[in-house]
Amino acid sequence: MKIRNLLATLLAASCVCASVSVTAAEKFPSRPLRVLVPNGPGSSVDTLTRIVTNRLGEVIGQQIVVDNRAGAGGVIGMEIGKDANPDGYTLLTATTAASTIARLLLKNPPYHPVNDYETVAQFAVTLNVLVVANSLPVKNVPELIAYAKSGKKPFNMASAGVGSQSHLSGAYFLQEAKIQSLHVPYKGGGASSRSVASGESQWSLIPSAAAMNHVAAKRMRAIGHSLNRPTPLLPDIRPIAETIPGFDYTGWMGFFVPKGTPKVVIETLRAAVAKTMEAPDVKKGMAFQATEIVVLGPAEFRKEVQDSMVKNAELVKTVGLKAAN
Repeated sequence: MKIRNLLATLLAASCVCASVSVTAAEKFPSRPLRVLVPNGPGSSVDTLTRIVTNRLGEVIGQQIVVDNRAGAGGVIGMEIGKDANPDGYTLLTATTAASTIARLLLKNPPYHPVNDYETVAQFAVTLNVLVVANSLPVKNVPELIAYAKSGKKPFNMASAGVGSQSHLSGAYFLQEAKIQSLHVPYKGGGASSRSVASGESQWSLIPSAAAMNHVAAKRMRAIGHSLNRPTPLLPDIRPIAETIPGFDYTGWMGFFVPKGTPKVVIETLRAAVAKTMEAPDVKKGMAFQATEIVVLGPAEFRKEVQDSMVKNAELVKTVGLKAAN
């Protein structure tokens, strides 16, 4: 009898807990949200996140605070996001670089992009733009390759850091173009793009959102992009694939939340992101950054993450990047 009473008490308690959880989820969100950006201010990830969150806060009815946690190619921010409370009030801007590339360069990565997070929604596909310093006497991809083969120095390739999208895409370009360049990793996309704008570095293959403000201001020149086809987002810039057949490299961007976040909360966030990406100001902002809007729900986004893990593991091996520890 005592056992039966104990079981009944435990069952009632579990029902109360479940009820509290559901009620909390139904009221979500009832306070401001935090969006972790595993990259520094001025980076492509930061720029695009702010375009989205400026409208997302209005759509979801709460203030959104962007929290930049840069370092180690995005690893630091990814760890913080993994360990956050799974209540939906902390989102993580997830990218191809931080999620699937940076961890490949660690012998013991502290997170797994599929097992340690819940996918909310993808909102963009990011192409890379091949930019050169104004002082470099090249106006297109064939001229850049010819300049590299001439052996003139300095000829430095800037990247946002070891394991960044610009690092891998740049290494891929060097391999396919059969040229050499000194890789100079900076602390974030903002710093690497500024190095090209100032002439400190000679070139970089960086996400478009890190390039277009500088290109528009004529602080650097864009001479190619990494889509394998022309795009109306960059009507005056030709695909690198026209010079190097088959060259194709893009990344994705979306939101993760910690593992265990309630499904109803994830659905609320997903619906808000989808509505946000339909807003005219968001479309205009993304287009200015030459970034394609692609919205995928949790299941489709998870598959995209899984596929890119395989693709980037193969690419990292092909270009010969090695684990650091």
